[in-house]
Amino acid sequence: MKDGLLTERQMEVLRYRKQGLTQQQIADIISTSKANVCTIEKSAMENIRRAKETLEFLYTLDATHLCTIPSGTDLFDVPAIIYGEAEKINIKVIYDTISLINRLRESRPQCCKARCVCEDIVVYITDLGELYFG
Repeated sequence: MKDGLLTERQMEVLRYRKQGLTQQQIADIISTSKANVCTIEKSAMENIRRAKETLEFLYTLDATHLCTIPSGTDLFDVPAIIYGEAEKINIKVIYDTISLINRLRESRPQCCKARCVCEDIVVYITDLGELYFG
């Protein structure tokens, strides 16, 4: 990947991790320390997280603010809130309940602890029912 957000070394470490290798095994293969492999992997995951956040922002530019889920909301109450708000503007959400919860957790993992929303989450929706979380 040329001019990407990951270095060659980061991609190499992630490939080995995807194959199921431990950090120590990777360190042995690439002739470095386990601590260095840990640092490389952590940096790669941070770069990926930041890239995802950037893409989410880009997607929200073509979406409409739907609602804000307040901190303290039970995660299992979120779909009903979102479906209700979308219904008010005559847009059908393209996710079922479980898919919506999974999408939220993947998009904003730091905002969900167990069954509780721990930070306010801004919800955006496109005319086609796609959801984005800010």
